[in-house]
Amino acid sequence: MKRLQTLFFAVMACLLVEAKPVNADFIVDQSGEGDFATIQEAINAVPDFRKNETVILIKNGTYKEKLVLPTSKRMVRFVGEDMLKTIITYDDYAQKKNSFGEEKGTTGSSGFYIFGDDFKAENITFENSAGPVGQAVAVRVTGDRIIFNNCRFLGNQDTLYPQGDRSRQYYKNCYIEGTVDFIFGWSIAVFDHCEIFCKTSGYVTAASTLETNKYGFVFLNCAITGNADENTFYLGRPWRPYSNVVYLNCYLDKQIKPEGWNNWGKESNEQTAFYAEYKSTGPGANADARAAWSHQLTDEQAKQYNLKNIFGAQSVSPAFDSDWIPEL
Repeated sequence: MKRLQTLFFAVMACLLVEAKPVNADFIVDQSGEGDFATIQEAINAVPDFRKNETVILIKNGTYKEKLVLPTSKRMVRFVGEDMLKTIITYDDYAQKKNSFGEEKGTTGSSGFYIFGDDFKAENITFENSAGPVGQAVAVRVTGDRIIFNNCRFLGNQDTLYPQGDRSRQYYKNCYIEGTVDFIFGWSIAVFDHCEIFCKTSGYVTAASTLETNKYGFVFLNCAITGNADENTFYLGRPWRPYSNVVYLNCYLDKQIKPEGWNNWGKESNEQTAFYAEYKSTGPGANADARAAWSHQLTDEQAKQYNLKNIFGAQSVSPAFDSDWIPEL
């Protein structure tokens, strides 16, 4: 219990860091005192294919907007005034009907579509407020070299969608909550010192990693916590056969089932998916009881899970033509 409390308060200390003074190109303020009253207006004002970073400072407030960052808006950086008070929210969900009477679907439920490369966000809450109504995505990320620092992702099923199969994403000191498959998709994504919060029951991840990618979702020094009952969550299940998820030096609370991993009803997935842990701790850490087809990494294998290797073009996949080390 002492270790859990220490880790929890360390994570929360990171989450409550306020934004530092920033030289903003645009200021979004609902009061009308900024350059724009809405975030989408600020995005639209960014010159297409600009070669320098555009910084958008977002003042405190709840912004109910369905946002799109197109591919032409590169190197955009969102800076919230306060993570707990700068909230971007929307309430679409998969079964909700569009203007033609058709269901929006999982992708259509997204509150924020990120297509542009080199996007950064810090000190912001991203929320899908639809509630427990099935798939309801807060953020869908397709662009490459994406960074979230000190952000929250709130929702239930399918909260965070690292979607791009040629996308590398880095989450530092973030909080992500949900129920079923609440971190899911194709991308190569690292979650570093994040709190992953399990609600009700379900699966933390549903990766659909490409066979050609060496890495999928990597959790480094994270705390997997929650308010769900004991033994109600799997660490992951394979949305596609080559799902790849690894937890290294993570604290796993009581919500995690002893077997840890689920094959999604297909024994063939056990031959293709790669699910592994390294030095898990906490009541949910149970190496001896884990699914026989999962892995416990050796010290030597664990050394390979560094940012240079995970995001490096040569060690990741032929799809990437340049190395990348995230810079906050």
